[in-house]
Amino acid sequence: MLNQQYNECIRACLECVEACNACYNACLKEEDVTMMSNCIRLDRECADICNFAAKAMQSNSPFAEQICKLCAEICEACGKECEKHEHDHCKKCAESCFRCADACRKIA
Repeated sequence: MLNQQYNECIRACLECVEACNACYNACLKEEDVTMMSNCIRLDRECADICNFAAKAMQSNSPFAEQICKLCAEICEACGKECEKHEHDHCKKCAESCFRCADACRKIA
């Protein structure tokens, strides 16, 4: 059975997936998409690893701790990139990424 820490981390990961997907879609609509290319790339990578981490915890994978460690690193990188931009969607994404990174570090 999943413990409370896993449940909190899964929730943070899934919220981060939503924030990254929203940011990704909004970045594609920005005037200077080229300027947003790093943000777009990291949004995709972050959403993917967060989905993977949530699934690993849900299935009680023996690799959940290592996956969460990598997830925290990618979330941190995505958050730092999003922080560089003034767009509201980037600010919200950065906040979600940092929350997820903290939650994943507790698992790792």
